[in-house]
Amino acid sequence: MRKVALVTLGCARNEVDSEEIAARLASEGWQLVDDAKDAEIALVNTCGFVESAKKDSVDALLEAAAFKDGGKTKAVVAIGCMAERYGKELAEALPEADAILGFDDYAEISSRLTQILAGEKFASHTPKDRRLILPISPVDRAGSYVGAPRHRLTSGPVASIKIANGCDRRCSFCAIPSFRGAFASRRPTEIIDEAKWLVGEGVREIVLVSENSTSYGKDLGDIRLLEALLPALAEIPDLERIRVAYLQPAEMRPTLIDVMTSTAKVAPYFDLSFQHASGAVLRRMQRFGDADRFLELLASIRSKAPLAGVRSNVIVGFPGESQEDYEILLAFLSEARLDAVGVFGYSDEEGTTAVSFEGKLDEEEIRERVEQTSRLVEELSDQRAQERIGESVVLLVEEVDEDGIEGRGLHQGPEVDGSIRIHSAVAKIGDLVSAKVIGNNGVDLIAVIEA
Repeated sequence: MRKVALVTLGCARNEVDSEEIAARLASEGWQLVDDAKDAEIALVNTCGFVESAKKDSVDALLEAAAFKDGGKTKAVVAIGCMAERYGKELAEALPEADAILGFDDYAEISSRLTQILAGEKFASHTPKDRRLILPISPVDRAGSYVGAPRHRLTSGPVASIKIANGCDRRCSFCAIPSFRGAFASRRPTEIIDEAKWLVGEGVREIVLVSENSTSYGKDLGDIRLLEALLPALAEIPDLERIRVAYLQPAEMRPTLIDVMTSTAKVAPYFDLSFQHASGAVLRRMQRFGDADRFLELLASIRSKAPLAGVRSNVIVGFPGESQEDYEILLAFLSEARLDAVGVFGYSDEEGTTAVSFEGKLDEEEIRERVEQTSRLVEELSDQRAQERIGESVVLLVEEVDEDGIEGRGLHQGPEVDGSIRIHSAVAKIGDLVSAKVIGNNGVDLIAVIEA
């Protein structure tokens, strides 16, 4: 059997793409291996979101290419967002990669790799604005996203499901819509069937992901379709927890908050991408809201679920960000009591409107603001974790070792929001364990099994 290794970088959406690609390859007779050095072909699913992610993608391609010298590896192929976004440009800059394939190659990925192994050369695609590929009317786009069967590349009790692809928002700092395309929802029946399959594979928590989950269903004619999908997923036997990621604050609505805070199995967890709190900066970002509106949204959520988890991301140093704007952001973070916050310094992304904005801050000032904001966020997250001491939690066990068990509560998203450890406890991966929080180490909580 021909051997292929899939190396995945970036977000959960990329991880789902890799599992769909893996399923296509396995069905065509490819043997999937974990390590690129053991494969005839290394397939690197790249990320093109920010500069650091692009660098990681290039490093992964170069590392895989090194195995071609006297090893089993015959070819290295780039796929994913960076490959789609740059195409020929990436091929010219990175001759170590034997091919750069775009999203349109995924349906024929097996034949493409077979041809590459046979020595055929592929002309790398010329990137295009994928927002122009689908019809403009959201309703006309119904069903445009077609999911593939999956082959799990990990064995843990948590898995993501893509509920949509693309984005119709036009944030001035973001290039994702140009290479991911216009927003297109998957059919609810497709998502439910995939969730059932994952549960059969041992998954106990599913995370619904997309570029903007609050838009789910708008192209199917129902902007409140997520409110119907969540209870339907909750009816699946042996599925213990459902989490929704990538929520747009401007699109949050009372009906969605009600469903997310009252439906059994749905985690009261709100991944809200605030990005800033100054109304003036948010307008330049081509986003909506301000500190007061965001605090009202948080108050609305906590009135329904006082212990709800909330995480967010913010960008500091955006063009035109004044000292007053920056202080508004810091004041908001201090008042918002968020469980986790990702802090990013602004950098120009080619193809975005913010590149041409005046009022650019110098790199040193941006770096100082990132450092100051990160210190504040670390302190505030620690305080928020301390507030949870005494709470009763239910953790999904994800790790078991000699010292005890570790997992996450309802307020913690996978990989990014900390964990809960119970020392000297015995349980199996995938179990749900009731416990009481007795301490914290930053965002990580320490608990004991509740009697």
